[in-house]
Amino acid sequence: MTTALITGTTAGIGAAFAGRLAADGHNLVLVARDEKRLREQAADLHDRHGVEADVLVADLSEDDGIAAVEARLKDRTHPVDLLVNNAGFGNRARYLEVPIADELRMLKLHCEAVLRLTSAGAGTMRDRGRGGVINVASLAAFFPRGTYGASKAWVVQFTQGAAKDLASSGVRLMALCPGFVRTEFHARAGIKDTSVPSWMWLDPDRLVTAALKDFARGKSLSIPDPRYKAMSSLAKLAPRSALSSISSKVGRPPAKG
Repeated sequence: MTTALITGTTAGIGAAFAGRLAADGHNLVLVARDEKRLREQAADLHDRHGVEADVLVADLSEDDGIAAVEARLKDRTHPVDLLVNNAGFGNRARYLEVPIADELRMLKLHCEAVLRLTSAGAGTMRDRGRGGVINVASLAAFFPRGTYGASKAWVVQFTQGAAKDLASSGVRLMALCPGFVRTEFHARAGIKDTSVPSWMWLDPDRLVTAALKDFARGKSLSIPDPRYKAMSSLAKLAPRSALSSISSKVGRPPAKG
């Protein structure tokens, strides 16, 4: 049996990945800050699917938390075959309305943690000649939208570049760019369902199914919905000023589950 390590796993996209991978027979390492919820999730997945589900409590916006997960990814006696970097958060306020400490925490989580964990995981995977990393970015990567969008654009560029560098190593990397997904993420960011058109919301389980299909096909970028594929194509053609106007009218931030 293979092992998947998922960060930000107790809700939303992370929980959907955990459920799907457990159903497919993967053992799991579940990473989040809330130990109680982690242990409840681990017990439920074990009972329903008969897989081993280990718990690793870590805050990936802190050095100690990142280091703890790095150590697990480098453990060659209990190798991780698939890493899903999903942990993240958003701020509703505009630039300069958000405390700089929160902006730096976001960059730590979205960029530094993704870099360090991807490097730790992909390094041991390359030595074994197999493995994969899915970095959850956002459709916001294609729209000018402050620190959140900028950090997710970095995730996309980093992941696709690393995927090219490791193309012949047996290690696959993919950036996943969802749009609005019905999870706790937007509520925590202060975004109300009513501020986003109903047609823009995605189901997390369907999202994960589509993402894993793209991953199996060897894609380095997954935008798993025709509506959002069209929006990303538009983003490549439209003037930046128009994109900024669009994203400012629809929720904040405009993506990620």
